[in-house]
Amino acid sequence: MSWAKWIFILWSCTAPSLLLVGLVGRQLGLQVGVQVVQTVTCSRWGTPGDQGLFEDGDVIIGGLFNLHYNPPAINYDFTQRPYNNTCTGVQNLPLQYIYAMVFAVEEINHSINLLPGIKLGYHIRDNCGLPQWALQAALLLVGGDSTNCNTRALQSGYGQERGDKPIPLIIGCSSSATTQTVAKILEPLSVPLISYTASCPCLSDRHQYPNFFRTMASDIYQARAFAQLAIHFNWTWIGAVITDNDYGHVALKIFEEAIQGAEVCLAFVETLQRENIVSDARRAALTIQASDARVILIFTWYTDVLELFLQLDKLNVTNRQFLASEAWSTSGDLLQNPVTSKVAAGVFGVAIRSLTIPGFGNYIRSLNPSHRPHDEFLREFWEKEFKCSPGLTSVSSYASKPCSGTETLEEVQNHFTDTSKLRVTYNVYLAVYVAAHALHSLLSCPYTDSISENENSTCSFPTDIKPIEVLQHVAKINFITPQGEQLYFQGADIHAKYDLLNWQNMGEGPAKFVLIGRVDGFDLHLNESAIQWTTGSNQVPVSVCSERCPPGTRMAPRKGQPVCCFDCIPCADGEISNKTGSLHCDRCPSEFWSNAKRTTCIPRQLDFLSFNETLGITLTAVAVSGVTVTTAVFVVFLHYRQTPMVRANNSELSFLLLVSIKLCFLCSLVFIGRPSDWSCRFQQAAFGISFVLCISCLKVKTIVVLAAFRSARPGAEALMKWFGPGQQRGSVFFFTCVQVRHVIICIIWLSISPPVPKSDLDVPGLKVTLKCATGSVVGFSLVLGYIGLLGCTSFLLAFLARKLPDNFNEAKLITFSMLIFCAVWVAFVPAYVSSPGKYAVAVEIFAILASSYGLLFCIFAPKCFIILLRPEKNTKKHLMGR
Repeated sequence: MSWAKWIFILWSCTAPSLLLVGLVGRQLGLQVGVQVVQTVTCSRWGTPGDQGLFEDGDVIIGGLFNLHYNPPAINYDFTQRPYNNTCTGVQNLPLQYIYAMVFAVEEINHSINLLPGIKLGYHIRDNCGLPQWALQAALLLVGGDSTNCNTRALQSGYGQERGDKPIPLIIGCSSSATTQTVAKILEPLSVPLISYTASCPCLSDRHQYPNFFRTMASDIYQARAFAQLAIHFNWTWIGAVITDNDYGHVALKIFEEAIQGAEVCLAFVETLQRENIVSDARRAALTIQASDARVILIFTWYTDVLELFLQLDKLNVTNRQFLASEAWSTSGDLLQNPVTSKVAAGVFGVAIRSLTIPGFGNYIRSLNPSHRPHDEFLREFWEKEFKCSPGLTSVSSYASKPCSGTETLEEVQNHFTDTSKLRVTYNVYLAVYVAAHALHSLLSCPYTDSISENENSTCSFPTDIKPIEVLQHVAKINFITPQGEQLYFQGADIHAKYDLLNWQNMGEGPAKFVLIGRVDGFDLHLNESAIQWTTGSNQVPVSVCSERCPPGTRMAPRKGQPVCCFDCIPCADGEISNKTGSLHCDRCPSEFWSNAKRTTCIPRQLDFLSFNETLGITLTAVAVSGVTVTTAVFVVFLHYRQTPMVRANNSELSFLLLVSIKLCFLCSLVFIGRPSDWSCRFQQAAFGISFVLCISCLKVKTIVVLAAFRSARPGAEALMKWFGPGQQRGSVFFFTCVQVRHVIICIIWLSISPPVPKSDLDVPGLKVTLKCATGSVVGFSLVLGYIGLLGCTSFLLAFLARKLPDNFNEAKLITFSMLIFCAVWVAFVPAYVSSPGKYAVAVEIFAILASSYGLLFCIFAPKCFIILLRPEKNTKKHLMGR
């Protein structure tokens, strides 16, 4: 059993109105055990409905409004009449809503196109802001208001013996919570309920509320409008203060859904409860003060906002940009409050769209109790406004004297008489026209001369209207309003339209609401130049957890924090980000590199070891010096070629060795300068041939020395026969053939797969080294392998001859030279591999020069020393020693 039926049973058991028991019980299908007698008195609860506004007509529509703000104390003793007291404290705006309904009804009754020949009436009741009274008033409206009834009345369903008309449609209520309750109770009766302010998205559910409609936009649209504003103005860090009910929580949920994936985060969410508003507002103010969020979204009532602003003022919190929901964005009391101008200047709000109703302003100012003697609502307002009673008796405590009759509303300035910008008032006006067009559609049919003869007519008559018929026609209405707008329902909702307002200070004058844009469905139309922000200027406030990362950096989320909080990490070398707020850096193509700011890819610069730079000049000077020294040694040897020191151990090999060392120095120069096809081919060939020739000469000299001294041993005289002058020439010829073979290897290598200039794109950096690619790895390996083989055998032979007599031990010099040679080239390998770009070429040149200098000085420096500085030792006797 639903909760609505339990409420009904509770009411029926207290027997407040047997008429309602019979009516609603029959609609709900309940079997209520109530003994009915032939004649019984129906005793109503005392309600504010006793002070209503009534106008009879052919068809009556109901109205529920929250006119008063001071409800009486509630008596929960249901054996007594709990609502005998009346409300006090009439409110100006709700009173304007009531007369908007009255004005619309009178306007429709004067229309010749809408409901012609049918008078539209109204029954308007005040629920005083109490859901219980709203529920009871709604049931009294749909059941027909009567004080006496009998069993026939209970059986009839609608109307009483005296002909009171039940209400087929109600306009109300003012809050979403009350509307949900009333709509649910009226659902079994199929009575349409049209609200003018209920904005909860839950009411759009046609399964839960099939009889509900509204001329107020759903909160979905204003919540999404705030999300669009946050995204548009790049507010990625927003605080939220909401009322602790469906209005706040549902709006916040929609806002969060709308900002998903848009890099907008909620810094905090604070809730306000009406019962604990002071403490809750204090807590929210402290949170706002501590947070670095500069934009605060507030979904709550204006009374709660006022308390929040008071608490912010006590904490001296300023420079916050507040986003106002429609519940307080048009509050004049807040706008003119001095505290507001201090803590909340430049409020940006979404408001119910405003329109004018032609003639309504004059209608309001023409109201006078003397023209409406039975209008207790107007009399109470009159007594409050003029402090006098327009009648013989007073209906409130405001009047202290009788009125003179000269009082008028022409000069009165308050919310009731202000018709310049009608918001909720216009929604009420529209609701009346919706009801009228639905009734017009229902009552309109092709009349014949004799209606009784038209047996198939689907015409309805004012006396036979059923709520279910009205409900069906309300759902299908589609008409042009008096203001020229098309109105139709999509489910329970009309097309959403809002105004975007800005609270602006006008110099020394009072602050004003300034229209700076509109919301049309999910579309946002904004005049940014007209906005006055909280800073007092047109500069959009910044509200971010982390500033957006500039170009050249990427966002790195902070662990354990929302995605809006991040650090900006510079892009790595070779990567760029060319826009603000990049999530990652893009790698440049291999031919490009990132600039210094990491914002764009620029062509990589070709780099090579040139003769113009310091390193190139230094290596060139060292190579030229080596060539010069080698030439000088060659000249010395040539000049002293007849001396024993030069002639010892085959002078021809010494001259050939000097030539090869000179070639080694010269080949290093080929590695300097911009690589080209010919230089790349010549580099490796010159390097290979020069060093093979050099080491071959050393090897032959070592063999000769070793053979000469081994032949001096007893029984080894025949050994020297193999290394005499003829044999030495044969050895030279043999190694010459090997040299030719090496040259052939180089020629084949350079012909099939020669080294070519190539950019080394694998090495990172703005500068890309232009170097000679190896070409054939096999060919290059054969060249290096042969050089290594010769070097190792020469070193081994020289090592075996190291202990020969000192006076003529050239093998010892060769050992030291080969030791240096091998050490240099062993160290060359890791140094070459680890050196970037052109420095690898420099390492190779250094190895060539170091090994060449090692050979030159280790072998020829001691001989030149004797030749030039110790000529007395340059004798055969000294060289032969023992």
